[in-house]
Amino acid sequence: MDTIRHLFRIGHGPSSSHTMAPGFAAARFKTLTPDAARYQVILYGSLAATGRGHFTDQAILDVLSAEKTEIIWKPDVVPAFHPNGMEFFALDGEGHPVRQWMVYSVGGGALSEGPDDNEAEDFYPHKNMNQIMDYLKRTGKTYWEYVEECEGPAIWDYLRKIWRAMYAAIDRGINNEGLIPGGLGVSRKACSYYRRSQMMNAAYAGNPLLTAYALAVSEENATRGEIVTAPTCGSSGVVPAILRFLQESLGRTEDTILRALATAGLFGNVVKHNASISGAEVGCQGEVGVACSMAAAAACQLYSGSIRQIEYAAEMALEHNLGLTCDPVNGLVQVPCIERNAFAAGTALYVAQFVSYSDGSHRVSFDEVVDVMKHTGLDIPSLYRETGEGGLATVYRVPDTRK
Repeated sequence: MDTIRHLFRIGHGPSSSHTMAPGFAAARFKTLTPDAARYQVILYGSLAATGRGHFTDQAILDVLSAEKTEIIWKPDVVPAFHPNGMEFFALDGEGHPVRQWMVYSVGGGALSEGPDDNEAEDFYPHKNMNQIMDYLKRTGKTYWEYVEECEGPAIWDYLRKIWRAMYAAIDRGINNEGLIPGGLGVSRKACSYYRRSQMMNAAYAGNPLLTAYALAVSEENATRGEIVTAPTCGSSGVVPAILRFLQESLGRTEDTILRALATAGLFGNVVKHNASISGAEVGCQGEVGVACSMAAAAACQLYSGSIRQIEYAAEMALEHNLGLTCDPVNGLVQVPCIERNAFAAGTALYVAQFVSYSDGSHRVSFDEVVDVMKHTGLDIPSLYRETGEGGLATVYRVPDTRK
C-alpha cells in the first residue's frame, strides 16, 4: 500500500483527475521532449467528456503553451485500462511525430502508464483494514502510530504542511465573495454562512460554521485556488471542515489534529489501494463518499473513539454514500459538488457522534463496504460516472461560452 503523501497533494482545482494530473503529465512529457517543435494531445473518454468544464485543456496549455499545442477531444473512445486516458505526441518542425506517450489519470492526481505501471510504492505491510486492526490489537498501537511506524517520523512535517494548506484554504474561502466563474451563476456562500454563524447563539452556530468551512474549500477549488486533495479536488472540503471545526469546538492541539489527519489518510489509502477514488471509474462515492468516510474516522478519533469505533465510523459513512453518482453540470465542479461537500461534512460529524455512543459493534466491516463500493461503481452506467451524460448533468445545462 502506497504512502499517504500521494493521497494528500497540494495543488490547484477544480479536479485532481481532470486538472492536476493532466498538468503533471504535460510537465513530465515536456521534460522528456525539450526539443519538440509542436505538441498534439488527444483526450479520451471521461477526460474528454467533461474536460472543458474541468479546465483540462487549460492545465495542459499552461505547461505546453497554446501556440505550440493542438488538443483533440475523443469522448466516445474509452480506453480499456481507465476512462481518463490521454495521449501525447511530440512533433518535429515538419509536423512528424518524434515521440508518443499514452498515460492515464487514475484519481487523486495520480498518473499511470497502464496495468503494469503505478507510482505506488509499498509503505505498508498490510493490505486492508482487517489486517491493520489485527496488528493494532496485538501491539496496542493506534492508527496514527501505525502510520508513523510505516511512513517514518518525517510524515509529521509533511502532514503539518498539508494541514496548514487546508487551513489557509478555509481562511481564503470564508473571506471571499462573488460569482464563481463558469457560467452557471453560482455565487460563493461560505462568507455569508461564516458571518451568520458568528452572530448566532453558540448552541445553534455549529452546523452553519461546519458548513461554512466545507463550502469555503470547495469554492476555492471551483475557482482554481490552492487546495489539498482529500482524497480528490472535488471532495477537498470535507476533511478540512471537520478537522478545523473540531479543533476549535473541542480545543484540540495541532499535533492532535495531525494524528487525526494521519488516521483519515490511512482509511482513504485503503480505499485507494483496494477500490478507487476516481469519479470517472466508480462515481462520486469514490470521491465525496471516501472523503466522508475519512472525515468520520478522524472525527471519531478526536472524540476519543476506540480502534473499533473509528473503523465503524469510517464504514458507516462510506456505506451510506454507496451508489453516489458523479454528474457535474457542464463538467464544472460546482453543481452538485460544492453543496455535496458540505452535506458530507455534516454526515461525517453525525456518524462520529452516533458511533461514539456505541461500543463499536457492527455487522458489516469497512473492507466489505470498500469491496461493495468498487463493484457498485463498476455496475453504475458510464453516464453516471463523470461523463456529463446523465443525472443532474442532463437536467440543467448552460451553453458553453468558452472559446
